[in-house]
Amino acid sequence: MFKRLTYGMVGGSKDSQIGIVHRKAINLQGKAELVCGSFSRNFKNTLATGKELKIDEKRLYRNYEEMAEEESKRSDKIDFVSIVTPNSSHYEVAKKFLESGINVMCEKPLTITLKEAEELKQLARKNNLLFAVAYTFTGYSMLRYARELIKRGEIGEVRFINGRYLSEWMAKVPFAGKNSRHEWRSDPKVSGVSNCVADIGVHVENLVSFLTGLKIKSLNARMDKFVEPDRLDDNASILINYDNGAEGIYWTSQIAMGHENTLDIGIYGTKGSIEWSQEHANYLKISKVNHPFITLSRGSQEVDDFIKNDYVTPGGHQEGYVEAFARVYDKFISAITKKKKGELLEQRDLDFPTVEDGVEGMRFIEKCVESTEKGASWVEF
Repeated sequence: MFKRLTYGMVGGSKDSQIGIVHRKAINLQGKAELVCGSFSRNFKNTLATGKELKIDEKRLYRNYEEMAEEESKRSDKIDFVSIVTPNSSHYEVAKKFLESGINVMCEKPLTITLKEAEELKQLARKNNLLFAVAYTFTGYSMLRYARELIKRGEIGEVRFINGRYLSEWMAKVPFAGKNSRHEWRSDPKVSGVSNCVADIGVHVENLVSFLTGLKIKSLNARMDKFVEPDRLDDNASILINYDNGAEGIYWTSQIAMGHENTLDIGIYGTKGSIEWSQEHANYLKISKVNHPFITLSRGSQEVDDFIKNDYVTPGGHQEGYVEAFARVYDKFISAITKKKKGELLEQRDLDFPTVEDGVEGMRFIEKCVESTEKGASWVEF
C-alpha cells in the first residue's frame, strides 16, 4: 500500500476561516497528512496553530521562505503546499515553492496580475510540477454530471448562459474596518485590481468553462463601487460573447440583500437546458424541447456510475461544500501519487482546476477592469 502524502500550509492559522476549510477537505479522504506550516506572519500564532494541530515544532516556520528552503532539503519533504493567504502574496509564495520543487495548491484568484499568473504557469511546466487552484465548486457531483450531459450533446449547441454569484456581506455601511477578517478584500494593496469579480466572479467564469468548454471571445463589464467608492468593486454586471457564437450574462455581487451565498448556473442550448443552484446542490433541472422538465437528484439511476463512484455519501444525503472541495483535493492528490510512483499521467488524471484555469481567471479579471475603465465598452478577450 502506498504511503499517505504529506503537505504543508502557508496561511490558514487557527483563526482563519478558509484554512480550516482546506484542512477539513483534505482530511475527508484521508490521503494526505499535514506535517508543517507557516500559518501566520506572527510566529506565536503559527506556534499556537501548530500545537493545536499536533505538528512537530521543528517543522513550524517563521515565514514561507524558510519553510520552502528547509522542506526542500529534507528526504521526507512535503509532497505539496496549500497556499491560503490573501491575494497579494499568492505569486511570491507559489513561486518560492515551485522553485523548491514542491507541488502547489493555491487559493483563487491565482495572483493579482495576469503577468504573474503566466509566470507561475511557465515555472510549474518548466519544473514538471502539478499546480491546482481552489475552484471548489467544480467538485460538486451534479455539476460533473451536467458537464457529461453537455459534452454528449443532450442540450444541443449552447446558445445562452446565465450565471449569478450573489452575497450580502458588504451591504453594511460603513464597511471599512468593521470586519477585520474580510476588510482586506476591498483594499487594492492586498486584493489587487478587483474585489468582487476576483473573489466570486471568477467562480462563475471558471464553472462556465468547466461545464461547456467554451472560450470567451469578448466581454462588456460594469464594475460598481456602491459601498466604498474609493476602494474596490462590490458588484458587477458582465455581458459575454463566446467563441461558438453563444452569449451570456454574469451578475456577481457582495451587496445583494437576501442572498447569503447564491450561486446559480443556467446553460441553454438548441435542444434543451440545464440549471443548477449551489443552495440545492443535489439536483439538476433538465428541460428538453417538447418534454416536461425533470428534476434529477444525485441518487437517480440515470447518473453515471463513474460519477457515483466519487460519492462520499450515497444519493439522498445532502452533498456540501467541504465534500465538493474534498473531491477537488482528491483528484489533485491522486495525480501527485500516481506521478510519484513514476507512472505517466493521462489527461483524465488532471480532472481538477489547474494553473491554466487560474491564468484564465486572471485574464477575466483584467478584461473586466479594462472594459469598466473604458466606460463599459466591449473588449476582446
